[in-house]
Amino acid sequence: MVDFTSIKSRFHLPEGVTYLDGNSLGPLPVAATDRMAQVMQDEWGEMLITGWNKAGWMAQPGVLGDRIGRLIGAEEGHVMLGDTLSIKVYQALAAALSLRPDRRVILSDTGNFPTDLYMAEGLIKTLGQTHELRCVPPEEVENSITDEVAVLMLTEVDYRTGRRHDMARLTRKAHETGSLAIWDLAHSAGALPVDVAGGQADFAVGCTYKFLNGGPGAPAFVYVAPRHTEATAPALSGWLGHAAPFEFERTYRAAPGVARMRVGTPPVLAMASLEAALDIWDGIEMAQVYARAQALSERLIAGVEAACPMLTLASPRDPDQRGSQVSFRFEHGYEAMQACIAHGVIGDFRAPDIMRFGITPLYLDEGDIDRAIAVITKVMAQKLWDDDKYRHRSAVT
Repeated sequence: MVDFTSIKSRFHLPEGVTYLDGNSLGPLPVAATDRMAQVMQDEWGEMLITGWNKAGWMAQPGVLGDRIGRLIGAEEGHVMLGDTLSIKVYQALAAALSLRPDRRVILSDTGNFPTDLYMAEGLIKTLGQTHELRCVPPEEVENSITDEVAVLMLTEVDYRTGRRHDMARLTRKAHETGSLAIWDLAHSAGALPVDVAGGQADFAVGCTYKFLNGGPGAPAFVYVAPRHTEATAPALSGWLGHAAPFEFERTYRAAPGVARMRVGTPPVLAMASLEAALDIWDGIEMAQVYARAQALSERLIAGVEAACPMLTLASPRDPDQRGSQVSFRFEHGYEAMQACIAHGVIGDFRAPDIMRFGITPLYLDEGDIDRAIAVITKVMAQKLWDDDKYRHRSAVT
């Protein structure tokens, strides 16, 4: 069994704060500061440019990719780290479309994270063809997968409500119609059991600064199924995705396998922080983490609903149908969340009316949930949110 009490001690958690926003940015792993200092002083400082070889910086995107691969059920050697999630969405979608040149429809849902849809819109304009981004309500996705669809592009866990798609079932339906499936795991990796290989995903992407605790701006990852790697044509043919970057050839020649999905220079310092964060996951099974997240989520829902009838559960009632977050609707959700934060419980707000709480068992326990319930109840029952100081909208909500 996972010793969650011991694991909690491996995170820096500010005194007096109950942190329920790890689904947006994970807290600092205690070991990350020493690891980054060691990379800066002993590697960058002493090795200078020779660190690319001596310290293994150049290989890190694949090494860390495999460590993430274990958490998402990927085959070894088929996850690559680097760049941002938006870049990885663009790469995966462009590659998938090139594998289905006779089809023009990209199917997604109206609850998908906007940046995924923005990247699809931009790619369609760049291609200058007759591609269509077709978005349907989440519950209509399965029936909308037809032989018109080139690519099914979905986020497994809805960022607002935590509603969860069935990856295996929808991917199977896509394949039955000759479509390919791309899965965004931004709210899945490190939150719940994922099996991209068993679920037959064609491509998957995700970030590492949420449940994986890699730090702000931590690099994203991309998965390419083995059956597609050699046929995948990188739309962003970056120098480090070249088969022999230091031959300095004038034209692009794709590297073998998933390495062709590399684009820019690896972010060495960010990878150091992520490496320290991934050390915490060694020996942890996602099924145990998810089971505990479900129990903590049920505790939060029961406590809030008993004391705050003005809040409406926005997440699925069935714990098996949601990821590791709980969301409530409230007309003044932004103000209420700011009041909660001011009283030591950090969640976040998603327009138009969602108060969102991440349930992250690596550093949350029953005491944290009970304190959150008490603060939320106080804010709502006493209408503490109804104060001008909570109405100013910050750049990040």
